[in-house]
Amino acid sequence: MDITGRIPSTADVDAILALVATVEKAQSSEDAEAFLALFRDDAVWVTGHGKRLYGRDTIADFTRRVLPGATTDSFATYTPDHLLFVRPDIAVVNVNQKYALRPGSTAELPVETGSPVYFLAKDAGEWRIAAAQNTVVVPES
Repeated sequence: MDITGRIPSTADVDAILALVATVEKAQSSEDAEAFLALFRDDAVWVTGHGKRLYGRDTIADFTRRVLPGATTDSFATYTPDHLLFVRPDIAVVNVNQKYALRPGSTAELPVETGSPVYFLAKDAGEWRIAAAQNTVVVPES
């Protein structure tokens, strides 16, 4: 993983990598509450299909509606690719998202990869998602 910007502490890098791992685990296990705990109250989330969600309450309504059952046939892995420290308390992390079918599934993957970007803020010693864009990657033709 490439790290740029201000020199981060190992603890901050580890905390951000743990946050991304928690996103993966929460999504894969369809744990809406674990996922929602990662957001600031005033967060902005843009889904892979471009739906804009403003504030954790709106993000929660959407997540609780769509996450259950979303990973019945497939799941995604999340690999941090680039981490930029804008300031000691602001970081941007790009993630490579790869979708795979669950064993025994006969479904087709609607997409194979995604490219989320998370804008993180460190508040009271905790890294939280302030804004995020979950972008579907369209294969080159």
